[in-house]
Amino acid sequence: VRMGVLTCVKYLMFIFNMLVFAGGTCLTGMGVWVAVDPAGFQDIVATRAVLSAGAWLLLAVGIALSLLGFLGCCGALRRSRPLLLL
Repeated sequence: VRMGVLTCVKYLMFIFNMLVFAGGTCLTGMGVWVAVDPAGFQDIVATRAVLSAGAWLLLAVGIALSLLGFLGCCGALRRSRPLLLL
Protein backbone atom coordinates (compact mmCIF):
# COMPACT_ATOMS: atom_id res chain seq x y z
CA VAL A 1 0.00 0.00 0.00
CA ARG A 2 1.33 3.38 -0.96
CA MET A 3 2.23 5.87 1.75
CA GLY A 4 0.12 8.62 0.16
CA VAL A 5 -3.01 6.47 0.40
CA LEU A 6 -2.39 5.78 4.10
CA THR A 7 -1.86 9.48 4.78
CA CYS A 8 -5.09 10.33 2.95
CA VAL A 9 -7.04 7.71 4.92
CA LYS A 10 -5.51 9.01 8.16
CA TYR A 11 -6.68 12.56 7.52
CA LEU A 12 -10.08 11.46 6.24
CA MET A 13 -10.60 9.51 9.47
CA PHE A 14 -9.50 12.56 11.44
CA ILE A 15 -11.96 14.81 9.59
CA PHE A 16 -14.82 12.34 10.03
CA ASN A 17 -14.09 12.01 13.75
CA MET A 18 -13.85 15.78 14.06
CA LEU A 19 -17.34 16.05 12.55
CA VAL A 20 -18.62 13.47 15.05
CA PHE A 21 -16.99 15.44 17.86
CA ALA A 22 -18.53 18.70 16.65
CA GLY A 23 -21.96 17.10 16.33
CA GLY A 24 -21.70 15.64 19.82
CA THR A 25 -20.67 19.00 21.22
CA CYS A 26 -23.67 20.65 19.54
CA LEU A 27 -26.02 17.99 20.92
CA THR A 28 -24.53 18.44 24.39
CA GLY A 29 -25.03 22.19 24.16
CA MET A 30 -28.62 21.79 23.03
CA GLY A 31 -29.29 19.25 25.80
CA VAL A 32 -27.95 21.62 28.43
CA TRP A 33 -29.94 24.49 26.95
CA VAL A 34 -33.19 22.53 26.92
CA ALA A 35 -32.65 21.14 30.44
CA VAL A 36 -31.52 24.37 32.13
CA ASP A 37 -32.98 27.42 30.36
CA PRO A 38 -35.89 28.64 32.51
CA ALA A 39 -37.26 31.13 30.01
CA GLY A 40 -37.09 29.13 26.81
CA PHE A 41 -37.83 25.44 26.97
CA GLN A 42 -38.44 24.93 30.68
CA ASP A 43 -42.19 25.66 30.44
CA ILE A 44 -42.63 23.13 27.64
CA VAL A 45 -40.32 20.54 29.18
CA ALA A 46 -41.85 20.81 32.65
CA THR A 47 -45.36 20.06 31.37
CA ARG A 48 -44.38 16.87 29.55
CA ALA A 49 -42.23 14.21 31.16
CA VAL A 50 -41.32 12.76 27.76
CA LEU A 51 -39.70 16.03 26.69
CA SER A 52 -37.77 16.23 29.95
CA ALA A 53 -36.46 12.69 29.44
CA GLY A 54 -35.65 13.59 25.83
CA ALA A 55 -33.56 16.55 27.01
CA TRP A 56 -31.51 14.33 29.31
CA LEU A 57 -31.20 11.70 26.58
CA LEU A 58 -29.98 14.37 24.17
CA LEU A 59 -27.40 15.41 26.73
CA ALA A 60 -26.20 11.84 27.31
CA VAL A 61 -25.95 11.05 23.58
CA GLY A 62 -24.09 14.32 22.99
CA ILE A 63 -21.53 13.55 25.68
CA ALA A 64 -21.04 10.02 24.35
CA LEU A 65 -20.55 11.26 20.77
CA SER A 66 -18.13 13.96 21.89
CA LEU A 67 -16.04 11.42 23.78
CA LEU A 68 -16.15 8.98 20.87
CA GLY A 69 -15.15 11.68 18.37
CA PHE A 70 -12.31 12.91 20.57
CA LEU A 71 -10.89 9.42 21.03
CA GLY A 72 -11.28 8.81 17.30
CA CYS A 73 -9.35 11.99 16.49
CA CYS A 74 -6.56 11.00 18.85
CA GLY A 75 -6.52 7.48 17.43
CA ALA A 76 -6.39 8.70 13.84
CA LEU A 77 -3.53 11.10 14.46
CA ARG A 78 -1.49 8.62 16.51
CA ARG A 79 -2.47 5.64 14.34
CA SER A 80 -3.54 3.85 17.50
CA ARG A 81 -5.64 0.82 16.71
CA PRO A 82 -7.09 0.41 20.25
CA LEU A 83 -8.35 4.01 20.25
CA LEU A 84 -9.93 3.56 16.83
CA LEU A 85 -11.57 0.29 17.83
CA LEU A 86 -12.94 1.83 21.01
